Amino acid sequence: MTHRFAAASLSALALALAVPFSPALADNHAGHSAAAPEATADLEALVSQVEIPYEEFELENGLTVLVHEDRKAPVVNVTVWYNVGSKDEPKGQTGFAHLFEHLMFNGSENAPADYFQYLAEMGATDYNGTTWFDRTNYFQTVPKPALERALWLESDRMGYLLGAVTQGKLDNQRGVVQNEKRQGDNQPGGLVYYEVLETLFPEGHPYRHSTIGSMADLDAASMADVKAWFTENYGPNNATLVLAGDISAAEARPLVEKYFGAIARGPVNEPAQAEVPTLKEPVRKTFKDQVAATSVTRYWPVQGLTGDDRIALDVGAAILGGLASSRLDNVLVRDEQLAVGVSAGNSAFQRIGMLEVEATAKAGVDIAVLEKRMDEVIADLIANGPTEDEVRRAVTSNLARTIRGLEQVGGFGGKAQALAEGEVLAGDPAFYAREFETLATLTPAEVQAALAKWMTRPAMTVILEPGERDATYEEAASVQAEGDNASERDRAAEEISVSKVRPKPPIDTIAALDFPDVERATLANGMKVTYVQRTAVPATWVAMSFDAGSAADPAGKAGLEGLTMALFDEGTKDLSAQAIAETSERLGASVSVGGGDDRSTFTLAALSANLAPSLDLLRQIMREPAFNTADLERVRSQTITGIRRSMKSPQGIAQRTLTPELFGAGTPYGAITTVASVGSITRDDLIAFKESWIRPDNGEVFVISDKPLAEVVTALNTAFGNWTAPAAAKGSKSVTAGQAAEGNRIILVNRPNSPQSFILGAQVTPLDAGDPEFIAFGSANNSLGGNFLARLNMNLRETKGWSYGVRGGAQARENAVIYAISGGVQADRTGDSLAEMIRETEEFLTVKGVTADELERNKASEIGALPGRYETSPAVLGALQGNALFGRPDNYQETLASIYRDQTAEALDAVAREAIDTDKFVWVVVGDASKVRAQLEPLGLPIEQREMEGE
Repeated sequence: MTHRFAAASLSALALALAVPFSPALADNHAGHSAAAPEATADLEALVSQVEIPYEEFELENGLTVLVHEDRKAPVVNVTVWYNVGSKDEPKGQTGFAHLFEHLMFNGSENAPADYFQYLAEMGATDYNGTTWFDRTNYFQTVPKPALERALWLESDRMGYLLGAVTQGKLDNQRGVVQNEKRQGDNQPGGLVYYEVLETLFPEGHPYRHSTIGSMADLDAASMADVKAWFTENYGPNNATLVLAGDISAAEARPLVEKYFGAIARGPVNEPAQAEVPTLKEPVRKTFKDQVAATSVTRYWPVQGLTGDDRIALDVGAAILGGLASSRLDNVLVRDEQLAVGVSAGNSAFQRIGMLEVEATAKAGVDIAVLEKRMDEVIADLIANGPTEDEVRRAVTSNLARTIRGLEQVGGFGGKAQALAEGEVLAGDPAFYAREFETLATLTPAEVQAALAKWMTRPAMTVILEPGERDATYEEAASVQAEGDNASERDRAAEEISVSKVRPKPPIDTIAALDFPDVERATLANGMKVTYVQRTAVPATWVAMSFDAGSAADPAGKAGLEGLTMALFDEGTKDLSAQAIAETSERLGASVSVGGGDDRSTFTLAALSANLAPSLDLLRQIMREPAFNTADLERVRSQTITGIRRSMKSPQGIAQRTLTPELFGAGTPYGAITTVASVGSITRDDLIAFKESWIRPDNGEVFVISDKPLAEVVTALNTAFGNWTAPAAAKGSKSVTAGQAAEGNRIILVNRPNSPQSFILGAQVTPLDAGDPEFIAFGSANNSLGGNFLARLNMNLRETKGWSYGVRGGAQARENAVIYAISGGVQADRTGDSLAEMIRETEEFLTVKGVTADELERNKASEIGALPGRYETSPAVLGALQGNALFGRPDNYQETLASIYRDQTAEALDAVAREAIDTDKFVWVVVGDASKVRAQLEPLGLPIEQREMEGE
């Protein structure tokens, strides 16, 4: 996270007046005030909008059930939280909670296949399972007709799992989890967190070990161990079931009784108690790794979720380094330019929390100078406290995000999760409401007192410096024993026992997608508006999209579009970057500025009560950017650090290597942003880009709002109706996107000391994303690489256990579609994994195309998922923009169900074989060449070995 600050004694207007203005960037803004826009909705009104009504009941076996009714779409989220996490693991069994979460997806007695197969058959969306220190959870959003199937599935793994747990599954998932650990360890700085936990928490403390666990403990996990873990922790009376969506408690109760009622009670886990430790003295540790810049991070152990000071610490951390206007950002990044990024946050767990403050040094800055200044900012906030305005801005931002998120019934941040978290970790499903009541009345004095109480205690300081990694990662016994392949799973040899036959309930009907009606309008200046009304939450989203993107970068100026877009919200004629940040926080608005290959977009997420002032803020950002030289140099430094970061990460290295190979280094799609290209960009370049591309005759507007179209158009016209195109000629692009490089070869990028290799292979296809065949290709690819159940992933993850995940998919641009296969694989299986990727792809294209089972599963999944896929306003907003980019009709989403129904295996095979050619694939492997090259040579492909990119 990168965040921001302000001098508390200065008003937003005073800050704004300090910004010089360039007449070259002015446009017609007659009638607009120079002052920052003011909010019209107060905190009390916002708090009243944060509501998740629910009904609660308990089965005789102790299962707690919460039901939230939301009829906006024919979908229901099914969430189960188990009251057990990694803090409850005994010594020698670290990683068990997470390992068991994986096993819970590998089939139960009456649903013996991988659970993702059943989820696909139901048309589930927003599905996953996660484990953390305090809980293990499973969730999926399903079409209403599939609800009974989802309850059957969740209840079968709760009550009837052990007969389906085999040694083969255990060995396989052990390998998968160990590759998940390698994937994290392989990232720059990936080993630091283990050291932080072991320093902050004493021996025997429940939070001292990471959720992923140790390789040795995972190696030692036996069948008896994991079965005992299930018996002790997965009973109904240690669980909470939440149903949220198109259902009432009266409808839910008989279904829950039917599927969960017969499951026997088990033990109830009493979550491990844990005191908040205090370090005896400050601890300082320095690490080296392949990071882009030196950083300093402070860690303090603090109170947990229900602690009296927790919310005050949340707000204090936001003011310090979490808000866009944060103090650290204003002092260290904007004003004194000692850092390229800062952050602060409070991670609250059930028993303890960790307050963290971080700053990443600007190139050439002495880390001691940065650290001293960071400490001074912290000390000032503790000594003098925050202002009332800072506290209100932090609270308003939090409430606004929550209100916009209330559209989603499930997923990682939906309403079901909020209810479950409150019940399991705080003993109250409405805990979220208590939190917001506290937020709404929080005072600066309370924030100051909490910071003074906790942040004056001894802290752990971590300095992370660029260099060769000086820590060693723990390796698994299966790798240490050369030639061993203990994780490979033999499904044919697996035998399961069924303790009680429970037939799978049918799905009798299909919930049809009712995509909202699209309306159109034209602003006074001729800009076209595409609009959809949605009334689920009192919020409005506006995307102003321009036909530019990185493909508009001039030759030799790769990164100009990105740098220009980044500078729009860093200062305007009347508002500094600080004032922009403060204003957006007071409004509860979020303005995101960015683009892709083909479009450059400004997106406003606003509370509808504050729509007019939010649009006025967007107007100033878009129409009156200052492009101050000081801001340009600051953002340039941040951008260069980001480039250096991508030059160190396995995924970034692979992408930067492959892209120019596919399209050609000098082409619009093939140019890579470099330190040199960003360094060459001038302020005049920024102005020229804006004048050529960010103009009303080159853009269109997309809106989702609870307000009617006429009201939205009036507000848009007030902000943009008099915006006229400049005299300069509009920009034009010439994008030819054929494949530039020869295929059938490997580029090996040497990244020493990598426990995993990252593999990325791709080709440019003849596909057009606007063509109906593109839909067919997506369906065909669901057999090869498009989802969890696809052959590439099921082979390399779920059978062989060599990877945490492998995917293959189309990446659509306006003028080109590439097909790419990627995944991280354990280093000692790099050659074998690449051989399997090639074999699976060639086999799919020749002798084993889409099977009948795959076809039917794909149809059920794609059709059933449509209502859930477009549940939220941001999802609909993205669909509108995609339809415009690729020339699709307004009813495109509603035509998909009939298209999927009519698909045949033969037709899907034909389009896949026309699009993919393994002879055109360029393969990039990022790994330790001393371990990997010898594995790649038997493949018989030419190997070009390169060192990591330098400046």
